[in-house]
Amino acid sequence: MTEYLWSKVDKSLPDAERVQQFMSGADVVLDREIFLFDIQATAAHASGLQRIGVLTESELDQIQAELKQLTDQFQSGDFHLEPPTEDGHSAIEFRLTERLGPVGQKVHTGRSRNDQVQVAMRMYLRDQMDRLRTVCLELAAVCLQRAETDAMTPLPGYTHLQRAVPSSIGLWMGSFAESFLDIAVLATVTRQWINSCPLGTAAGYGVNLALDREHVREQLGFERLQLNPMYVQNSRGRFELQALAVLAQATLELRRLCWDLSLYTSQEFGFVELASEFVTGSSIMPNKSNPDFVELARAQHAVVQGATSELQGVLSLPSGYQRDLQLTKPPVIRAMGSSLLALELAVRLIDTMRFDRDRMAAAIDPLLHSTDIAIERVVQQGLPFREAYRQPSTDEELGQRAADASLHARVSPGACGDLRLDQLKQRLQSLRS
Repeated sequence: MTEYLWSKVDKSLPDAERVQQFMSGADVVLDREIFLFDIQATAAHASGLQRIGVLTESELDQIQAELKQLTDQFQSGDFHLEPPTEDGHSAIEFRLTERLGPVGQKVHTGRSRNDQVQVAMRMYLRDQMDRLRTVCLELAAVCLQRAETDAMTPLPGYTHLQRAVPSSIGLWMGSFAESFLDIAVLATVTRQWINSCPLGTAAGYGVNLALDREHVREQLGFERLQLNPMYVQNSRGRFELQALAVLAQATLELRRLCWDLSLYTSQEFGFVELASEFVTGSSIMPNKSNPDFVELARAQHAVVQGATSELQGVLSLPSGYQRDLQLTKPPVIRAMGSSLLALELAVRLIDTMRFDRDRMAAAIDPLLHSTDIAIERVVQQGLPFREAYRQPSTDEELGQRAADASLHARVSPGACGDLRLDQLKQRLQSLRS
């Protein structure tokens, strides 16, 4: 059985080890995702301690050297974060104490595992928002490229899953481009909101040391301090909820795209063919080619929803730290990991999918031009729209229609005849700069 930083377990008691395993949960495994951030925060905290005289320059140098070596060994795979170590925080402190003795024991002065995990998670969330912003811009870019290439390629527009009016690949792909641009903005704003430093508030009540929190903040690249120690504790999980909310916007849009592709790749539609790496075969039916990636990517929104619900359930708590808060970490890391991977892979999915233009054009039957005809009667004959709407289109009128002409005539700003993709490209370039 492992030792613990707080060392109060009577190991001779029945089930003592199982109880501790239950309370540690999957922390040591999950902490692999935030371990490097924890090391960085420890280095910054040690630097702050040296500035107020708790550590000498020589002691700081020793600590920094050990932390650098630990970073290198973790990245190379020579150091493994795994049971029986309780968590990543314990691993760092045990390592420093093992190598440096009393010098290593000084490093935790003025901090608690409470603000230690808070700062590591805050840095993790900041990194994930950067990753989300990047992938949303990449998705917007690839959607814009597909929209430009096939701007006027006819595609039926649907409402209620019924054919409605002639549409285009340009309009369809452009819709996703603009959406992902908006989500990139949300990720940027959320990152700014998250970017406050909780380190130096200890267990929620501060410490009797004049910690140089501003120095630590600057070392870790935070824009501002999160000042009130109780607010730091009470905010645990809430920053994570906001990050999940932005991720949910992205997975919601991915779900919609994947739903479209599930339909469009079916034999009944036959509009789209996916690249081979995104499909699988059946274990029993040799004729099958299944769009498994889009189905699993579509389900990622459920993962984010589940994580959000789990987090909200945990956060029904009074002020101050409660051990329940340990359970805010698993759902966030789980949702971020799988959903961001799905979004990143979706860039190539969109880039490599192929369109069957003949099938799409054939699906635009003459009745889809009825709305155009009604509006033309308003313009050309001066009829009230409702009267023009009630007059049925004749076979002769419908037979004279072509999808290309309908698309070019749809000139309301943003519609098929005036997509304004150049404005979306300008916005993309602005967000990238």
